[in-house]
Amino acid sequence: MNLPGSVVVVGGGLAAAKAVSGLRSGGFDGAITVVGEEATAPYERPPLSKGYLMGSETRDGVLALPRDWYAEHDVELRLGTRATAIDHVNGAVLTSRGTLGFDALILATGSSPRHLPAAPPGGSVGYLRTIEDSDRLRVQLQPGRRIVLIGGGWIGLEVAAAARTAGCDVIVLEAGRLPLERALGAEVATVFTELHTAHGVDLRTGASVTGVDQEGGRALVRLADGTSVAADFVLVGVGVRPNTALAEEAGLHVEDGIVVDEWLRTSHPGVFAAGDVARAYHPRLGRHVRVEHWDNAVTQGRAVARSILGEGTPVNRLPTFFTDQYDVGIEYVGDPGPEGYDDLVLRGDVGARVFTAFWLRRGRVVAGMHMSDWDATKEIRRVVTAGEVDLRALRDARVPLTDIAAVPRQDATSRDSGGRHARSVVARTPAR
Repeated sequence: MNLPGSVVVVGGGLAAAKAVSGLRSGGFDGAITVVGEEATAPYERPPLSKGYLMGSETRDGVLALPRDWYAEHDVELRLGTRATAIDHVNGAVLTSRGTLGFDALILATGSSPRHLPAAPPGGSVGYLRTIEDSDRLRVQLQPGRRIVLIGGGWIGLEVAAAARTAGCDVIVLEAGRLPLERALGAEVATVFTELHTAHGVDLRTGASVTGVDQEGGRALVRLADGTSVAADFVLVGVGVRPNTALAEEAGLHVEDGIVVDEWLRTSHPGVFAAGDVARAYHPRLGRHVRVEHWDNAVTQGRAVARSILGEGTPVNRLPTFFTDQYDVGIEYVGDPGPEGYDDLVLRGDVGARVFTAFWLRRGRVVAGMHMSDWDATKEIRRVVTAGEVDLRALRDARVPLTDIAAVPRQDATSRDSGGRHARSVVARTPAR
């Protein structure tokens, strides 16, 4: 395979950094240019609602690569630069600071917060995506100040935990029945609800926001039931959208992200996509998926470098994410997909928030997670990867996870005769 002479990476996040470091460590000695809209070198996003927001991580600490790495490895950083168009016929990217030629192009443009029309950004209303957003939010986290979170997803609850830890009065407005119910189902979502209420969060479900008025540096959030909530600061966290405009205008196949194959190749030769923006074909799952988590950015950033170097292998690592809230941490592996799940097995002490959970569909494990049971991480991944396991053993909490064997599907279902000390519930809410 003939290696490209030059690679341009559009994006300023973790996937972009892992791609360029993978190229250099893989022996690529051609020109590499990173085009990023922000003034900061590529950095990691999770700390913006966790450690960096709480002041336990520094700005340098969240950088995906050390500041001097790029110069030391002859990688050109064009920061504060916006990519405006792709000329894939002539192999060029048009930017706000001139045109860049390329032999291979990596689109790692990430995603942006969904804006709530009723809550435009500015003043005492904010969204969280950039390090500057986190800086502005951190200033608000002072004892006695009231922070209102619109949206009870991962960002909303992580910020709620940070704000309560800082001594703020916190109100979470969630439109659904439970926060995280779409992600985890009612049984596990209830655990998160109880976690936050136990820490003093005023969690209001079924809350529909109709508008936000701002006056005198404060905000008044108006709700559909006629009530209102006053706040010193309002953070909106109602999901994200993949940044696909550049790809769409260039004629790439876009459908809930830039559609790529298992080698992260787009519909145009020489153009690749990775990270939040990529909707990649997953051989293990047998469908295209788009994943908005740290682990995926690392995996795909490295994988796209290997693909360009001609050493690529299909990306089939199961989706993984983590969160830390108060003194609780979880790791989740798998993807139940559009069909969801029909059974949930809980092992451990749910009340003490130290347990493992497995989501099943038609007797097959499709996802698993632990809450504050860090020794279980490796075995959870093994069980979910196997899919077909001895369900009787899985449902019996006396059986260690290390002893749960993978078996043929017909054996797994026929041997499922219940079990003791583990709870199994029918839960038909889709998990993603």
